[in-house]
Amino acid sequence: MNEIWFGVAYEEEIVYSTWFGFDENSTLRGLLKGIPFGASFKQPQKASAFAQRVIAVEKDIYDGKDVSLKFALATKHLPDYTRRVLETVYMIPTGYVSFYRLVSKAVGGGPRAVGNIMAGNPFAPIVPCHRVVCSDFTLGGYGGGLDLKLQILKRERRGYASKKDIQVNGKKLQLFPAEFAVERVQSRQKLN
Repeated sequence: MNEIWFGVAYEEEIVYSTWFGFDENSTLRGLLKGIPFGASFKQPQKASAFAQRVIAVEKDIYDGKDVSLKFALATKHLPDYTRRVLETVYMIPTGYVSFYRLVSKAVGGGPRAVGNIMAGNPFAPIVPCHRVVCSDFTLGGYGGGLDLKLQILKRERRGYASKKDIQVNGKKLQLFPAEFAVERVQSRQKLN
């Protein structure tokens, strides 16, 4: 497998952007997309202890490990709806997926709007946009490609057999085992 580069843009202990890619330049470009317009930034020679913690969590998520550490995300510059979608998806735990439609039902708006926000997610993989799939358990889209999304979901399988609900702003968000999406994609691949 190719080497993966992980990055974080932050100020003090507030994360402005996280990203991962197959080379340093694509990772830096991804990070820059998440930095608010007009914000000054510099690339340090050595990562701080905070940056090292964030990057370790990114790696753990990529590797399919359970992660309980949460970070303060800089979302004040984002539109309210975008912020609500990102906060909701941030709550989806390892081993589960939800649908674009169900996320939109929990926060308002429509499934396409959720998909567009996931496509521009400035906090990948910290905000786990890879855990949002289509209502037929096909993968939808993913900035790193559908094969990468599938590989991450495969690593996140926990053997769960039933759905569960979490509370989001007083509403219910249904979650389904990651296995459902992995099995759906693999069965479709066998047919093709």
